[in-house]
Amino acid sequence: MDGRLSQNDISHVVEADRAHVWHHLIQHKPFETNDPRIIVEGKGMRVWDQKGKEHLDAVSGGVWTVNVGYGRESIAKAVYDQLLKLNYFAGSAGSIPGALFSEKLISKMPGMTRVYYCNSGSEANEKAFKMVRQIAHKRYGGNKHKILYRDRDYHGTTIACLSAGGQDERNAQYGPFTPGFVRVPHCLEYRAADQGAPTENYGEWAADQIEQVILREGPDTVGALCLEPVTAGGGVITPPQGYWDRVQEICRKYDILLHIDEVVCGVGRTGTWFGYQHYGVQPDMVTMAKGVASGYAAIACLVTTEDVFSMFKDNADDPMNYFRDISTFGGCTAGPAAALENMRIIEDEDLLGNTNAMGAYMLDQLHALADKHVVIGDVRGKGLFLGAELVEDRETRAPMAEKRVQKVVGDCMQQGIIIGATNRSLPGLNNTLCFSPALIATKDDIDQIIASVDDALAREFG
Repeated sequence: MDGRLSQNDISHVVEADRAHVWHHLIQHKPFETNDPRIIVEGKGMRVWDQKGKEHLDAVSGGVWTVNVGYGRESIAKAVYDQLLKLNYFAGSAGSIPGALFSEKLISKMPGMTRVYYCNSGSEANEKAFKMVRQIAHKRYGGNKHKILYRDRDYHGTTIACLSAGGQDERNAQYGPFTPGFVRVPHCLEYRAADQGAPTENYGEWAADQIEQVILREGPDTVGALCLEPVTAGGGVITPPQGYWDRVQEICRKYDILLHIDEVVCGVGRTGTWFGYQHYGVQPDMVTMAKGVASGYAAIACLVTTEDVFSMFKDNADDPMNYFRDISTFGGCTAGPAAALENMRIIEDEDLLGNTNAMGAYMLDQLHALADKHVVIGDVRGKGLFLGAELVEDRETRAPMAEKRVQKVVGDCMQQGIIIGATNRSLPGLNNTLCFSPALIATKDDIDQIIASVDDALAREFG
């Protein structure tokens, strides 16, 4: 830490947190006898807690968000300057940073033309779902209203987003869900045998299972297919060869909108501006949030093609013929101001190039770990978005017990390295270690992460 804290004793902060803050994704019972962790400061790849302990953050803020690292003064200044000039006006009017960032963003997304601003990934996906439903009523008499989603994928925490959520533990106890959402099978090649799938041409086979669901439901009832380009919380799943080509073909064959959820993968995480750009597909809708401003301001976007946009203005005489929606905090100007500077940093520092180079290096190091530790059954990922699936037995691929996986995460935390693991995702399959260091990561950072995991695995499994 740089010693700039105004008080050395922040015990009152800890007690206020313990008494009043409801943390995300965590059981609070232990806080009755132990202090909650409070992150006080961040710089580059590192954060410090209330005890002054330094941690190397290998998950970019805990949930794949701080893409350009902590302590970026230029982003803070851009937000400060914009807030003094204009902090907010509802999205029914424009703003200077909103216009300029939309122009910059669209320049990185060939084929896309329109940006709808909102404030979270869940909300961005909700907007896409609403557009699909409105199009169904406008053009198809309400028939093409069903939205397909994939097993293991995650699209947010609202009831509609959970309705499109392929993680059963994440969804448990929150039903009944919104009707009209239909699950399709996942495409994790490592567990193809669990699906009774062939070993050859698995990618095409996995995509063909989507077509089978469409035919079962009736193509005239299906309006959209919503997929992550690389599945995140469901196990860091990269698509098999041939998968996305076939998905695109199926969507075009049955007049189904392709909605790609880039909330995690977007803005550099996988080594391209957007994850789908690795696979040569052209989406109709793209949603994004986390890395758009690297967590320096709340912002999310739904980006569409001009064809989708035009469906909401083709009859100006109809008072119902526009997207009758608003996101209050989509009108905040701090988000696009931060996002513009975030994108400039990525360009000027060639962080896409660094992500590809350091991602390849880290993937090699994880494979080397797998050679050393038989509990690593599979290593996968794209760019600086990587996973290592732990198993009881490599032959049977029986998943490692979740408690033992979490012990590895806890051991790394004790060493001062923050890593992640699949958490409340799939019953019996919360067994993948997750890594998403900032796009500024160096070989030294990665070596420290790998060494920590190596030590933790050795202590837990021998």
